[in-house]
Amino acid sequence: MGEAVQRAKWPAMSLQEVERRLCAPGMPFEMEEVVIRGVPTRVWKNAPPHLVALLEHARSFGDREFCVLEDDRVTYAGFYRAVACLAQYMAQNGVSKGDRIALVMRNLPEWPVIFFASVALGAIVVPLNGWWTGGELQFGIVDSGSKWLFVDGERLARIAPHRDALGAIERVLVARGGAGDSAIAEPLEGVLGAPSAWGTLPDDPLPPVDIASDDPATIFYTSGTTGTPKGALGSHRNLTTNILSGGYAGARGFLRRGEAVPEPTPRTMLTVIPLFHVTACSATLMGTLASGSKLIFMRKWDATAALKLIEREKVSVTGGVPTIAWQILEHPDRDKYDLSSLESISYGGAPSAPELVRRIQSDLGAMPGNGWGMTETMATVTSHSGEDYLHRPESCGPAVPVSDLKIMDAAGEQELPVGEVGELWARGPQIVIEYWNRPDATAETFVDGWVRTGDLARLDEEGFCYIADRAKDVIIRGGENIYSSEVENILYAHPAVSDAALIGLPHRILGEEPAAVVHLSPGMSVSEGELQDHVRQHLAAFKVPVRVHFCAETLPRNANGKILKRELKALFA
Repeated sequence: MGEAVQRAKWPAMSLQEVERRLCAPGMPFEMEEVVIRGVPTRVWKNAPPHLVALLEHARSFGDREFCVLEDDRVTYAGFYRAVACLAQYMAQNGVSKGDRIALVMRNLPEWPVIFFASVALGAIVVPLNGWWTGGELQFGIVDSGSKWLFVDGERLARIAPHRDALGAIERVLVARGGAGDSAIAEPLEGVLGAPSAWGTLPDDPLPPVDIASDDPATIFYTSGTTGTPKGALGSHRNLTTNILSGGYAGARGFLRRGEAVPEPTPRTMLTVIPLFHVTACSATLMGTLASGSKLIFMRKWDATAALKLIEREKVSVTGGVPTIAWQILEHPDRDKYDLSSLESISYGGAPSAPELVRRIQSDLGAMPGNGWGMTETMATVTSHSGEDYLHRPESCGPAVPVSDLKIMDAAGEQELPVGEVGELWARGPQIVIEYWNRPDATAETFVDGWVRTGDLARLDEEGFCYIADRAKDVIIRGGENIYSSEVENILYAHPAVSDAALIGLPHRILGEEPAAVVHLSPGMSVSEGELQDHVRQHLAAFKVPVRVHFCAETLPRNANGKILKRELKALFA
């Protein structure tokens, strides 16, 4: 009865009233209009003007812990001293504003030090995908015209055979390298020492550099599930926008529940998304530094190790992609660990089942979180959490107040009405500047401040966004559109399924037919026919997979969490 009453009262406040209150003049989320590349744009008035201002703010947290990796525990004071030390070294050795600095390593404490030392000089950081092969890394380094390269020992071994083909690279520095690495790279420890000693480095200032909000700061390469990756050139403003976008989402949840918004408090976050992905770098790292929170890194994802870390470090926030949440929920020893500190499990990068949303709350007592963004939007455009997410588990949430969404027809000429599926367009201060050295692709994708996302979506009357599919992933069966996420959500809702993807198989008459690839939860079993019947109970017959392939392992993904559907088609050859 009590739950029914509470649900009847939900929400306590409309989205419009929430925005009116939180964004009023003098409030933390006040907005103003500025002109960005000739386009009038709403921005967060109180966002840090650039990343150096954010770094100086983070310095004030002093001896509070900033990041933890196994035995390495780095304070904010130690982090700042390491950044200043490395920035001075880079400046003394010829790095200046506009230079590109390639960075490719796993999530190490050295990663954010290199990132902020570079942007503090006005240089442009190029975080490359740590999963790429040596040839792919060579492409990113040469395409970006990077001048310096920072790597860890594993990536150095991968790139070493390509050393003579790295274009403009003048220097290579390696963190945590091996004994023989000094022949081709300079040890970063020779400049900074070990992370445990960063707190004893000189308390030197940053080199003085004039930096503006819309100066370039990063080149993140698109995930490249199809075609050659494109470098998305991002600005300081792009990255600092996410700080207040994330804060607004949290404050909105309190008002929607009818509660007062509390003062921000630091969180402890288990971060398993690679920092070379905009979700981890922009949405997570920037918010961490703004709030004085703590990041817990893992050398590689392991569900058992994650449970131990959550208990030991009293982790309050974690997530990544839905598979990670499922592995925590389905872990056979989950009840042996104290997970009571968990407040939120958030994820993105892949469709998630409504059942997962409910179970995060019912089984773990945590609130689920989701959102939508892409490399070209430097992460957050929509956010979805708490009761809003529980009530609309198929949605990725509404746009944050500084952003706008619209649904356009295939030609990009006509805006479609509420409820109709079309291409999602987005705009706001987090939209990147352009594609690096790709004027044709830039002109196709960025239009008067809007980015054409390539996602098919619809908006409801309140502005909540529902992603239907990637435009290129729609399966057209005999003229009927099948949106893969719709079928995948039904498959995920089956209690035996923990991972699922829908792909199109060629058909001589119909053009395409849907086929599913699934991975089952531990100890569960289900037949192809049972899954087909399950889909048939919820969706039209033409959407039922004609074949179901069972994978012993979770489905292959790129480093950003997106399922590599092109690899799945070979399973049906």
